[in-house]
Amino acid sequence: MKIVVDDKIPFIREKLELLADEVVALRGADISADDVRDADALIVRTRTRCDEALLKDSKVQFVATATIGFDHIDTAYMKRAGIRWTNCPGCNAASVAQYVECSLLLLEREKGLALRESTIGIVGCGHVGSKVKAVAERLGMRVLVCDPLLADPSFVSLDAIEREADVITFHVPLTREGEYATYHMADDAFFHQLSRVPYIINTSRGEVVDNEALLSALNEGRVHDAVIDVWEHEPHLSLELLKRVYIGTPHIAGYSADGKVNADNMVIDALCQHFGLKHPGAIKPPSLPVDFLYTGDPLQLYNPLDDSQKLKQHPENFESLRNNYPLRREKEER
Repeated sequence: MKIVVDDKIPFIREKLELLADEVVALRGADISADDVRDADALIVRTRTRCDEALLKDSKVQFVATATIGFDHIDTAYMKRAGIRWTNCPGCNAASVAQYVECSLLLLEREKGLALRESTIGIVGCGHVGSKVKAVAERLGMRVLVCDPLLADPSFVSLDAIEREADVITFHVPLTREGEYATYHMADDAFFHQLSRVPYIINTSRGEVVDNEALLSALNEGRVHDAVIDVWEHEPHLSLELLKRVYIGTPHIAGYSADGKVNADNMVIDALCQHFGLKHPGAIKPPSLPVDFLYTGDPLQLYNPLDDSQKLKQHPENFESLRNNYPLRREKEER
């Protein structure tokens, strides 16, 4: 059995080597049809487009992406070709919630946002949005949730969030068609309809927020400030927008050690199930340093400003900062 795996997926290779005769680790963007021709399984991240061009005439019968999103997988082709595919829904939801919580705390400490007197509008209440909702409630914020795909009578319309929210955070998948398409959900019209001057947070997909419209809204004072982890045209992001936002990071909101381990274990589970393999045991995240003294302040475990400073100083290193990210922990565990 041969497995080809993205070389930036951490912690997983040792377990794969217990399952396969050959494990080949390659840079995700460089994985080619020749690389997978004689492979039985392919394990990727978002930088590998899994479609007919890559997989036609290969032996691959199983594809896993160690990510929540799967817009890089041509699911229609997978079905036609009889290739089983899987993603990892919810694997890094707690990590993204950590990123949002720490960003909110920074907005309070450095920008004067009084969290207990503020309303947060959460757009999308799936795996991530529901955890962000719990975080906001714990911080004492008034919470409004918009998710038309979930029939919850307590949810509100996007119009209500535009009218009432002091912070608007997006946690929706990217869809380009249909009644609930999310491509450029926050566009120029959205920003002109805002009744308040909110903070904008986007950790979903770059195209959910029209980056040019956001920049205009910031420059014209319709948005107070922004925390942006995902960008249109990554890794070739708008340098003008990066300079303007309060926090700008290289698509790493979900990059905790805990989230990566969750994804690894989901991939291993699905791989073993598909091929009928004996499970090699669960992967555990690395421990915190023995001399780490946690006082209960979440910013001790993670401060998004550190990542923002690195990207703002060297935006040309977007991919390198992302691919070589020093994974953080979500909680105090040893």
